[in-house]
Amino acid sequence: MKRNTVILLLAAASAMPATAQKMNIEHQGDTTIIRIDNPTKYLLLPIQEEKDETQVLLDTGSKDDTWMDVRLAQNSADYYVPFALGNKKNATVKILGLAKNSIATNLMKLSNTFDTTNTDYYRPSYHFTPLYGWMNDPNGMVYKDGEYHLYFQYNPYGSKWGNMHWGHAVSKDLLHWEHLAPAIARDTMGHIFSGSSVVDKNNTAGYGKNAIIAIYTNNSVNHDEVQCIAYSTDNGRTFTKYEGNPVLRPFDGLKDFRDPKVFWYEKNKSWYMIVSADKETRFYKSKNLKKWTYVSSFGKGLGQQPCQYECPDFFQLPVNGNKKNMKWVMTMNINPGCIFGGSATEYFVGDFDGKNFICHDAHETKWLDYGKDHYATVTFSNTADRVLAITWMSNWQYANLTPFKQNRGANGLPRELKLYEKDGKYYVSEDAAPEVKALRKVTHDLGNESVDGTKIMKGAAANMEGAFEIEADITPNADGIAGIEISNNKRERTLIYFDIKKGTVVMDRTESGLTDFGKKSTPHEIELAWDKQREEQAKLPARIENSINYKNDFALATWGPLNLCEGNTYHVDIFVDKSSVELFVDGGRIAMTNLVFPVAPYENIKLYTKGGNAEFKNIKLHKLSL
Repeated sequence: MKRNTVILLLAAASAMPATAQKMNIEHQGDTTIIRIDNPTKYLLLPIQEEKDETQVLLDTGSKDDTWMDVRLAQNSADYYVPFALGNKKNATVKILGLAKNSIATNLMKLSNTFDTTNTDYYRPSYHFTPLYGWMNDPNGMVYKDGEYHLYFQYNPYGSKWGNMHWGHAVSKDLLHWEHLAPAIARDTMGHIFSGSSVVDKNNTAGYGKNAIIAIYTNNSVNHDEVQCIAYSTDNGRTFTKYEGNPVLRPFDGLKDFRDPKVFWYEKNKSWYMIVSADKETRFYKSKNLKKWTYVSSFGKGLGQQPCQYECPDFFQLPVNGNKKNMKWVMTMNINPGCIFGGSATEYFVGDFDGKNFICHDAHETKWLDYGKDHYATVTFSNTADRVLAITWMSNWQYANLTPFKQNRGANGLPRELKLYEKDGKYYVSEDAAPEVKALRKVTHDLGNESVDGTKIMKGAAANMEGAFEIEADITPNADGIAGIEISNNKRERTLIYFDIKKGTVVMDRTESGLTDFGKKSTPHEIELAWDKQREEQAKLPARIENSINYKNDFALATWGPLNLCEGNTYHVDIFVDKSSVELFVDGGRIAMTNLVFPVAPYENIKLYTKGGNAEFKNIKLHKLSL
């Protein structure tokens, strides 16, 4: 075996013990071995995002040692990530697949600290993001002892998808989050995919009264997707994986079987699990969270088609606030299948008897949000009568392409879900949670405006660093268009307007800033097959036909139907935060979430109409910050 050895004496990047660190680097075949004497807390790894993954391992001699996928620098470094070295006198790091001419080993640094100071221009001001690395689905969210626990799909070794852990943050108000260490780490069984958490108030699992039990999907190329559990007795800070995992396998060997949501069904004194099973959902029940029995399925051929289900949720809501009239709501995140391409959240409303979920209008597609960047929406457990949800703001078509570096991925604002009846059908509203009002630090009352043409408020949002909220009551002309344009001085703009003739509210981001990365988007294979089928019928791809002003899979306009609202005056809340715009109409009867990437902050506001006069009343501009 050919062996090359390099010995380096390194000064740590921060304060270090008196004993110097010695790094011995050997190349044995396709394996690079790094032995470190007197290690610091971290080995800082240089990352080059466009390169292929190598495999990195902290070798402690344990059967639980797990290889991580890391895009190590080959000829340049985009940024660094910390790799923990443990607390022993010596550390051994192994790397598979690192090219001999790579500069990675020359750029590695030893350090006792890792600087998480924000360096990313597009990082939001008041939305949750990880300190560094990649984030997608929120999962496992639970409320306990005055704390909201936000767990999320997390890669601590780069800002692209990989190495799925459960990241962790806690908050007392849904706005200010304390970043904690990952709660459940990738292991030898595979990635730790999405799932849920519950408070085991009656000690059904045997880990103590009020223990937090996490239920998650373990994913590996070596086995089917399986469901596992872990328990926490320290208020969700750390989890111990159940020695008998997995607790549930698909009975038919199904490949896509993931994202369990568990809830307590009081009538049967049992736990129930709803889990995505490719193009349907399946219900299971259990008395102890460990042994599960199949109950029924729902969803095949229903709602949006074609689709693949992910991250289901299931909860009760009162109709129009009447607790004597309760309905069950199933939210289903689908990818692909979004009305505008890629990923989105739909829902079904019906009844559940402990065995079957019945939805009488299940062939009708109902979207929880009409934007393009609203996915993996799930709710907190243990919040009593409130149903609070958090979403991931991105779309799988271009999630790995968005112009972030230090961290990639953000949550939408916390939302409160309610159920209302209209024309004999049931709909879910999704409004910003009332806690969000605490973000308002300065309010400018802009009064009322009667507009026929344009009303320009140049610089109205100057010095707000692209973080503000616009409130208004808008009454468009019966056959016209009435809208609000937000822009910067670089001629970049996002339009939000009501088109009464077409019965839509629209958000147009075709000129919002950086958009060209949308040309590199990668539609799902199911979506591409659907495109081909439509082409044979002389039809445009559905995502193009459904979009307004389509330029590419990012540069387009999304819309929602005004028939969900009442009357001819519409209350709007528009939340802007550097790289996102979230619209809520009439208390969330229409919600619309879209990313934007202006090269300078939006600071100008323009009211405009086409086809007649419109009234803009009670206009308020709020500067937002934590």
